[in-house]
Amino acid sequence: MTAIKDKTLNLDQRTKEVRDAAYRIRHHALNMGEVQGQGYVGQALGAADMFASVYADQLAFRPAEPEWEDRDRFLLSTGHYAIGFYAALAEAGIVPVEELETYGSDDSRLPMSGMSTYTPGMEISGGSLGHGLSIAVGMALGLRHQHKNQRIINFLSDGELDEGSTWEAAMGAEHHQLGQLTAMVDINALQADGATAGVLRTEPVTEKWEAFGWYAQRVNGNDPRALLQAFDNIAAQASSTGRPSVILCDTKVGRGVPLLEDREKAHFMRIEENEWQICREQLTEGFEGSNN
Repeated sequence: MTAIKDKTLNLDQRTKEVRDAAYRIRHHALNMGEVQGQGYVGQALGAADMFASVYADQLAFRPAEPEWEDRDRFLLSTGHYAIGFYAALAEAGIVPVEELETYGSDDSRLPMSGMSTYTPGMEISGGSLGHGLSIAVGMALGLRHQHKNQRIINFLSDGELDEGSTWEAAMGAEHHQLGQLTAMVDINALQADGATAGVLRTEPVTEKWEAFGWYAQRVNGNDPRALLQAFDNIAAQASSTGRPSVILCDTKVGRGVPLLEDREKAHFMRIEENEWQICREQLTEGFEGSNN
């Protein structure tokens, strides 16, 4: 089985598929978080629409053959987002849903921080921030030398824009005209040390990427339709050689669960035992309400 998306669906149909997938990803993430009682649940909820847009609409892959040679590549530079990524892998059929219960446990293939040696479908280990885009550039060049042009999508965080290596890689991608490379930046405005703007101000971020020669779009990262339109815009201007692309995604930590959206300490959440079911109920109520 090769997961290549149905090109006959219109934007409304594709948006519904992504929205439904994002709901299930959020639900999986809450279930996994309850196993440990804590974790990077807020990021998983905030980035669920981004993950869903990629796996439900964009990537070519084989669920039963994660290392299929002709697959598109999705690189999770932010290893601590693994809980959300595992949920996306389960939704994509690459990891069994029942295996999510082992999250963070001894001998599990799903450690709390993403490691490519353990998890099928995990292309890189991303524990140390700021390396993902450099690896993506090298991977794109390697594919070019093999006369291949599979797409590479690199997921990174706004915190990684503090890292000089990210901008070196951005400059290299434009220099080599890696048109098959797309970066997705989760701009949730929060880092371990506080608000991103207070740690190191990166705005105006769109203009910075454009100055590095990238095709840059900034969208609501919690709006599936806006994400799909951004990908469609990239496809419309793409070529085998040309500008790399970046989608800058404004998201909200804890998206879909009001109890968590405004929690003060949201980078690494500790959630009380009695709150998990409340979170699931709020998620379902919000999802069903948006579909009425």
